[in-house]
Amino acid sequence: MGSPKLSDSVLDIRYGQDALLDALLLHFMTENHLEYSIDPTKNASGEQMRFMLAMQDGDFYAPCSDRMFKMLLDEGLPDELLQEYLEQWRTFIRLSREFCSDRQLLRRFIQLARHKFRMVLASPIIVPSRLMKRLITIFMTQSGIDDPYRDIRKGLNSKAAEIVESDAFDAMVHAGLSNVSPEERIDDLRFKIDMLEIERLLRISTISDHWSPETFSVEGLNACGMAREIKEGSEVFKVLFERLGKDGQSPRRILYLPNRAGGLLFDLQVVRALLRLGHSVVMALKEGFYFDNPTFWDRDNDPVLAKAFSGAHFVSEDKLSKNELLSIMAKHRFVVISDGTREKFNPYRTSVTFARAWKECDFIVAKGEGLRNRLVLNSHDFTRDIINIYRDEQGAFHMHFRPKSGSVHSFSEQYISAKAEEIIAEMRHARAEGRTVMFYSGIIGSVPGQTKAAIEVITTYVQHLRSQLDDAFIINPGEYFEEGMDADDLMFMWEKVQRSGYINVWRFQTYFDIEKSFELMDRKVPPVWTGKDATYSTGCTKEMHIALDVQKAHPELQIIGPNPEKFFRRREYGVGKFCDVAIDSCD
Repeated sequence: MGSPKLSDSVLDIRYGQDALLDALLLHFMTENHLEYSIDPTKNASGEQMRFMLAMQDGDFYAPCSDRMFKMLLDEGLPDELLQEYLEQWRTFIRLSREFCSDRQLLRRFIQLARHKFRMVLASPIIVPSRLMKRLITIFMTQSGIDDPYRDIRKGLNSKAAEIVESDAFDAMVHAGLSNVSPEERIDDLRFKIDMLEIERLLRISTISDHWSPETFSVEGLNACGMAREIKEGSEVFKVLFERLGKDGQSPRRILYLPNRAGGLLFDLQVVRALLRLGHSVVMALKEGFYFDNPTFWDRDNDPVLAKAFSGAHFVSEDKLSKNELLSIMAKHRFVVISDGTREKFNPYRTSVTFARAWKECDFIVAKGEGLRNRLVLNSHDFTRDIINIYRDEQGAFHMHFRPKSGSVHSFSEQYISAKAEEIIAEMRHARAEGRTVMFYSGIIGSVPGQTKAAIEVITTYVQHLRSQLDDAFIINPGEYFEEGMDADDLMFMWEKVQRSGYINVWRFQTYFDIEKSFELMDRKVPPVWTGKDATYSTGCTKEMHIALDVQKAHPELQIIGPNPEKFFRRREYGVGKFCDVAIDSCD
């Protein structure tokens, strides 16, 4: 059969161009345990991926750098890839020997890991970080040690707290300006000082990137040349300052990704400064053990961290809806979530809450050189601006800016809310004229590849209703569809409309409605539409829940359509997707 021909550009590697390439890509996905269709409970759907990545149908994304992805798809085992694998193996062996004291148990699971490792070398298509995840899982499940670095992270945080409270830290952050012009306006000077504080805190926050527990100290801070670096400054932070805006006139939502315990205490100082300027921050921590990366649960056994996070709102729910997330962010300006993973950065495995936080924030601050491989050295565009900050092993400070894709349609909460208010105003006016307000819920995108046809079907039937019903104001969601809006945006908008209290009749699409639509269009019902009604749609299922909830507050609301019980055999509304979620099996 031969091997597929690979393009020089990662962006040209797509599904649907060549059967051999499709097979290889599916092999990559299945061997790395990332394929949604095989394991939808662990992996993100394409719609959820598009919260973070600017992807079109057929696009393929690999959670690694471009260089790594090409090595994995090529035949053979290049020396560079072999060295990456060996580094993961050596890290696993050090971890196992340091933390497992039972020699017999140690020998058993190392031998198990060796079998897995040999399979990887024989067929090298596993991303090295995914291999590390697999090896760590073997260690954790076989040894019974769920987090060997817990005390290490706790010690790093304790030492960092001493640095934050030291005179040396205070002097570096709050040293006065020497180049203040008497002609400068006070508001300009205030913004300059605020941004200088952010810059200094971010520079200091990276000094621990390569420090060992032994060198984590105030003396290390004084000896690293930070005071001189802060004094010299640079223009590298200009892109960040532009996104923060001046004087809090346009408060920003920032997704902050820290990279190391200890350094987390410095990151929290950055967060406090951002909050003081009127911005909001969502900080994402690891779900579980990933060496010295801070986890969502660290504060439970670390009093230093618990104190440092004072005032933060922790959210443990990993499947927040858009409405729930926005409600929390409106009430709490500093929110802490889990990214849902025990890896460096893997959009396929991030939680629903993390993916939605990415989409709802204005830009991302990502700490660490490790994230540079995933966010900067990967050609795929992201849906939000990314600022990556780290220090290399020589101690040099780096900041990389990755602008969001120009093709991304971003609808703000204010814009969507304004559209909802326009519709509510129309409903209010109709009610004032004595008209009956009807909301029509139907399949829009639940039949894959039929979104355009679904809009035609629902619009045809609503037009029929309008011709039959006197003094009725009928809302057809298909008439408000706006290019670029995903299901999350639309459900957020419609829920505001639906809970307004102005709906008299809520009608859900039946199979008769669909048959009538095709009859009016002088067409036969296609096989893909046979037997369909609103119960087939997960969006309508969510709307039935809302309708019953609204009816409790407004008993006069009439609900017409399929029996509600037929809706509730289905799972929760899908993540940012129009198409159906599978029916739960019955016990």
